[in-house]
Amino acid sequence: MFRRLTAWRRAGTPVLATAAAAALIATGQPASAAPADPDPRAPVNRAFERAADEFQVPRDLLVAVGYGETHLDGHGGEPSHAGGYGVMHLVSNPERRTLEKAAELTGEPAADLRKDTAANILGGAAVLRSYADELGLDAADRRDADAWYPVVARYGGADDDRTARLYADTVYDFLEDGFSALTPAGERVTVRPRETEPELGRYAKVRPLGASSEAGALSTDYPPARWVAAHSGNYTSGRSSSITHVVVHVTQGSYAGSISWFQNPSSNVSAHYVIRSSDGEVTQMVRDRDTAWHAKSGNPYSIGLEHEGYVDNPSWFTDAMYRSSAALTRHLCDRYGIPKDRSHIVGHVEVPGNDHTDPGPNWNWTYYMQLVRDGDATAPVQLNFTSYSTLRSGSTGAQVKAAQQLLNDSGFDAGTVDGVFGSGTGSAVRAFQSSRSLTADGVVGARTWTALLSAGTRPVLKRGSSGADVERLQRSLTAALGRTVGIDGAFGPNTETAVRDYQSSRGLAVDGIVGSGTWGALQAGR
Repeated sequence: MFRRLTAWRRAGTPVLATAAAAALIATGQPASAAPADPDPRAPVNRAFERAADEFQVPRDLLVAVGYGETHLDGHGGEPSHAGGYGVMHLVSNPERRTLEKAAELTGEPAADLRKDTAANILGGAAVLRSYADELGLDAADRRDADAWYPVVARYGGADDDRTARLYADTVYDFLEDGFSALTPAGERVTVRPRETEPELGRYAKVRPLGASSEAGALSTDYPPARWVAAHSGNYTSGRSSSITHVVVHVTQGSYAGSISWFQNPSSNVSAHYVIRSSDGEVTQMVRDRDTAWHAKSGNPYSIGLEHEGYVDNPSWFTDAMYRSSAALTRHLCDRYGIPKDRSHIVGHVEVPGNDHTDPGPNWNWTYYMQLVRDGDATAPVQLNFTSYSTLRSGSTGAQVKAAQQLLNDSGFDAGTVDGVFGSGTGSAVRAFQSSRSLTADGVVGARTWTALLSAGTRPVLKRGSSGADVERLQRSLTAALGRTVGIDGAFGPNTETAVRDYQSSRGLAVDGIVGSGTWGALQAGR
């Protein structure tokens, strides 16, 4: 069994390797390709670099796993729904014991692994490396993030191969798109966008959840949703009461992790639907006609909606999630005659006989109920997001609507703007990609988003400019740089910095002014 390469050193002692070496291990590229922050005020960045170096796990991959699990928030050592702890979600439950495995591999006490972020990150890296060794990854493989796909799939802990693939696909989407996250202490941790071609291994033969060619993969109760059955021991067939309420929950865990947990026979819990944070994707796990175990006394008469995230971290509650969930709730109310009011659409905390606090104070009930009552069919399609997720066949939600609208606006017929990525949307994406000399794979990743969002005229923009063209620029930079660029239509210092960063990274003249050359690069998806 793999053991630690060197003794772990706590914060305040010399780092295990230079930042350059950590960056090289993280990406297989020159050190400048990966962020390295020796600043003692950046303990989480240093922890990721140290753990990546010590266990020879690509730094960006390690961060992406942590981000997908927790948005890099350890929640003060409190467990997730599945008994997972810390930034890396080290789990201790009857079916899965990565916390105990991490303690064995690192020599760190379990109490430290639960509450100490640096120790927890080290433990996550150790578990990943142990899986890599068991799967036979050699030194060259370990330097290549694409070779780690089967390792990541295993780390997710799913028994079902389709759910394991969903977990790994999510991590590689984060690597492809890049992201910039703030820890609870305000430290920024960044993963820059990169091209990925993951080596799927045995998962190449596993159909993704919701694949259109898979029988029964889509919900019959709510057509936009995927269908993945919860374990039969986690719900009751049939109902003892009519459906009169919708109950809003927060998963206290990730989307893929929650799906896996409801498939686990030892969990004794389930919900009818699970909604993803990044793009509002919906998975149904219990039929409406059956009784999910989600709200104790409220189970017989309600339908439970679980929302990816944690009660104490508002970053999970995206506009895409709100809109997708509200559309589902509106559908359920119309179908079952449920009044669209706060007496019948309630939080878990409001169901009698429960001790839960979700969805908590960060959930915007006013906005949510407005969407439920009024809908958004006649509202302008939302184009502004803090990040742009990879979209492909089967994706749903507000960002799919944005892509469809942009394709239609550019003369590529994506059909009805309905938020469902079907064959028509795929054909339009491929045609658009071909017109921009991009890889015509029908997947809307960072490059395709950049080209779509920037399409249009090429006015000269600089500090002091304002208006819709500046918003279009800010959207494009958010997709191209893989970090949030404030979209407010005002070309201020932050936008100028983003322009300079983009120009520098693309080999353009760095002047902070957006002219024909910068627009051309954006519209080519560079």
